Amino acid sequence: MPRVKRTYNLPEETVRAVRELSEQYGLAPTQDAVVELAVDELRRQLRYAEEEELWARAASDPEFIAEAEDLARAFAAADAETWPE
Repeated sequence: MPRVKRTYNLPEETVRAVRELSEQYGLAPTQDAVVELAVDELRRQLRYAEEEELWARAASDPEFIAEAEDLARAFAAADAETWPE
């Protein structure tokens, strides 16, 4: 993926923390890589929160519950054969 040069105005403490995470803790080989890791982690957390909300809504959806029960019944024999007791 091509790299894009950007400039952000960050508090000095944030810049210091990024440098420290890279140099002192070896979290990533460069400061840019530390920022990439942080952004990736934030996106992952947001995605998980969205998925959690969807599953919570599904748990109270009668159609979803009925379909899940149908699937459980359909695969009960196969599960019994493959899952350890």
